[in-house]
Amino acid sequence: MRTVFCLVALVFMCNGISGLLLPGLRYASRDAPLSWFSRVRRQPLLTHRVIDINQDCFMVTSEEGELFFKSPTDDPVVCGIYMISEPDKRIQVTFNYLDVPCDNGGLVAWIDGWELNGQVWPADSWDDDRMIESCDRRPQRKLVSRQNAALIQYRVPARGKGFAVTIRHLKNTRPCNLMLFGAEGVYTLRNHGEAGNCSIIAISPTTVRVLDLNVGQTVKRDMLLEMETGTIHRCTKRGLPDYVDIGGASGLDHTRMEVFDSLCGLDSTEGHRPISIACEDTVVRLVSTGRYQNSVTLAFSPLPMEHIEHADLICGLNDI
Repeated sequence: MRTVFCLVALVFMCNGISGLLLPGLRYASRDAPLSWFSRVRRQPLLTHRVIDINQDCFMVTSEEGELFFKSPTDDPVVCGIYMISEPDKRIQVTFNYLDVPCDNGGLVAWIDGWELNGQVWPADSWDDDRMIESCDRRPQRKLVSRQNAALIQYRVPARGKGFAVTIRHLKNTRPCNLMLFGAEGVYTLRNHGEAGNCSIIAISPTTVRVLDLNVGQTVKRDMLLEMETGTIHRCTKRGLPDYVDIGGASGLDHTRMEVFDSLCGLDSTEGHRPISIACEDTVVRLVSTGRYQNSVTLAFSPLPMEHIEHADLICGLNDI
């Protein structure tokens, strides 16, 4: 059984990164409105940072600002900038300049989401529009993620060549997929009445408690149930099409998650017992047909190391 769980800051050293998206390589009020000038002055100051490939080849950043990279070598080293923001934000990246020659294998790729060890997140909604590759010419438009995580992978095998980007965090009024860096807080998943899957992934062992459940019950067009059904367990085995899976995974692809329980029903009580998930990633996945206004509110808290061996779900246990 795997007993070492990688924290986010160490996940790259623990696992390494595959070259899936760069083929053939492996990673080493009522107040008067403010004037335009006043609004500009109130914008937060952007940080400026130069990437040192020897220290920040695989960097995780939750900051807005400008990042500069100039290659110190002709070696085809593949690196990544893993960007994350608050769960109710999206990430906007603007390439200010890009001088990466194509003829010697240089490439910069924008990924709407994260990729690690050959797995992408969120995997449910992957399509070709979520990756843009560039060399010689920079992308002209601003690139905006659909959720609070995005990635820039780059390979610049030409000394003195490089690129510069500006990162900003934008409000997301309809969040669906959420990545959590600190597994603590209360979060709500909603399908906004649409068909498709939404998810929360916490990159750590976590304890999850269901605070409010409304899945597969509230029909659209304001037709509401007057009585609660309570929580229904093992909904997938019952053949119910709308449900929420709670479990964990050993990688970013939450479609491969190990499920502890699948829940549905209408239950506004907070009497659910906590579920402890001892996996590299804790996953909650809301599956929706689009017929119902589905939502689930959950409280996350870290799972102490001393409690891991007694967890409800230990990922990889079946592989022994």
